[in-house]
Amino acid sequence: MIEPTIVWFRTDLRLADNPALSAAAEAGPVVGLYVLDEGEGQRPLGGAQRWWLHGSLAQLSHNLTRRGVPLVLARGAALPVLRRVIAASGARRLVWNRLYEPGPMQRDAEIKQSLRAEGLQVHSFNGSLLFEAGHHRTGAGDLYRVFTPFWRAIMAGEPPPKPLPVPTLTGAALTLDSEVLADWALRPTAPNWAKGFEALWQPGEATAASRLQQFIAAGLSHYADQRDRPDIDGTSRLSPWLHWGELSPRQLWWTIRHAMDANPALIRGGEAFLREVGWREFSMNLLAATPTLPARALRPEFERFPWREDPAALSAWQRGRTGYPIVDAGMRQLWQTGWMHNRVRMIVASFLVKHLLLDWRHGEAWFWDTLVDADLANNVASWQWVAGCGADAAPYFRIFNPVLQGPKFDPEGAYVRRFVPELAHLPTKDLHAPWAAPAATLERARVKLGHTYPRPLVDHADARARALAAFATLKGAA
Repeated sequence: MIEPTIVWFRTDLRLADNPALSAAAEAGPVVGLYVLDEGEGQRPLGGAQRWWLHGSLAQLSHNLTRRGVPLVLARGAALPVLRRVIAASGARRLVWNRLYEPGPMQRDAEIKQSLRAEGLQVHSFNGSLLFEAGHHRTGAGDLYRVFTPFWRAIMAGEPPPKPLPVPTLTGAALTLDSEVLADWALRPTAPNWAKGFEALWQPGEATAASRLQQFIAAGLSHYADQRDRPDIDGTSRLSPWLHWGELSPRQLWWTIRHAMDANPALIRGGEAFLREVGWREFSMNLLAATPTLPARALRPEFERFPWREDPAALSAWQRGRTGYPIVDAGMRQLWQTGWMHNRVRMIVASFLVKHLLLDWRHGEAWFWDTLVDADLANNVASWQWVAGCGADAAPYFRIFNPVLQGPKFDPEGAYVRRFVPELAHLPTKDLHAPWAAPAATLERARVKLGHTYPRPLVDHADARARALAAFATLKGAA
């Protein structure tokens, strides 16, 4: 009997353009394995991620089973689980696609060393990035710390490899023990706080491909102009499928490039969209080279920043009760849907770290728990960018005014009215600053400040002055 190859799936839950799966298929029979490893050194999945993972594993299992390949599910520390499945299957070869988070990177290196010492063939592949992490470097050989030259280097070089087709798979002629997906209780039941997710999201590789085609057909030509408008369905919303690897960045790149080549009207939108894929690439490169990034500011002087501790303000921000409608709309969209428009992510993040003067790590942790697309590299790099303490960071003194950001990006108020319905009857001119509306206007709209809708947690001018004073202490300390 030909010994099977174990494919250890992680955030690559697809059959197409899966380098590890293709390599295994070339070698002979395949056994699929997913390990829910949340042990020491592994950041536990957030609640919204767990919801998505359930659906994604169900779809992956279905797709593999149709091709005669079992998907073994197991919980626990990865190395003991791998040894157990290796022994049960008789496999002498193990493959996976690389992760770039500090805990998994260290774990995977130790696993590779241990199993190779035991005589197994162990190989890993790049299935998560356009190019292997560290591929693009400055003329001096250093890691890029600024996005624009990093992106220019990508655009000036050879394109990424073309995506691989779905391989022809052969299942191993054996029966292996597997845990039952439902027993993992990845989806909430009492209460089911994710009940709003089902109408919006359908995990799985097939849905990812369909969503990409829909975006190209209906959204790509307008993307450059509409992507900053949360009141318009102007973005791809592909980020959860991309994070879970149901769609690879190479598939995304080449599909968009082919569409641009076929239709010049898509070039402007396509270039803007691929640049966002580039930020994901930049963030993963940064994380792979900087294991401390999730816990510590990239700019070390920010570890002395005088962050406030204010649990009540943090809770108000989390629940969308800050008194600033565009901020509250974003936070409520996040809770209700597991996703938030990217422009609004910047607005709410700026509000937390600059208006409330709360540590960016509080915001990053909340996003990690509530986003279905929570990606450690993107999440951490973006929060540090807003906070002014990361790579290519926005200057700390750039403080978004939420009163101006509202009408700029939600000019008719449709976004706020959808997610902050208690303000729905206010005239548009008063919607983004209800505390400034005349008393008669508030009464007609049935808005009672401090009761039906909160007064602002902080005054913008006062908060801005406080944030700049805090930032000035860093200069003094330097």
